[in-house]
Amino acid sequence: MTGPDDRADRLAALVAASPAHRDLLARVAALGLRDGWIAAGFVRDVVWNHLHDLPPALPRGDVDVVWHDPSMVDPAIDAALEDRLRAGRSDIDWSVKNQARMHLRNRSAPYLSTADAMSRWPETATAVAVRLTTGGDVEVLAPLGLDDLFAMIVRPTPHFRSTGQVPVMLDRVRDKGWLRRWPRLRLMA
Repeated sequence: MTGPDDRADRLAALVAASPAHRDLLARVAALGLRDGWIAAGFVRDVVWNHLHDLPPALPRGDVDVVWHDPSMVDPAIDAALEDRLRAGRSDIDWSVKNQARMHLRNRSAPYLSTADAMSRWPETATAVAVRLTTGGDVEVLAPLGLDDLFAMIVRPTPHFRSTGQVPVMLDRVRDKGWLRRWPRLRLMA
């Protein structure tokens, strides 16, 4: 039986084995962001591609860089960070968001950390992030666990369910074409 730590190790190994992913992780690590990670499709796609016997490709959409620093909530800071990342990799659609201000857009209480913010994202399998440690290892952040990600289950987070936002999640799944791209996914709304 595979335990939670085994899945985190497996996820770290999948990401570490992809030179393209390691390159982007190194670029984000060089920014020195407080509580900084690359999240969402960057991580999710690696696992679902692997489980569908596909190569580890970078996400088709943006690369979500998330961090948390209440002292730097000006959106212009995120824009400047995106510019720095684009200067090194202009082929990537970088999206940098300080989670310390995202509660305003989402009309909720302030987030205490990146993990706290991620726990309020739409799907459990997307609420996963990775970063490089100072030693060069891949570290995993999964506030809602890795069960759904590795079981290929798409379900709303408890926050999205409790706030009546399941239709928003279902629209995201449809619009992004996940069930066509990864046909073994199971939607559990």
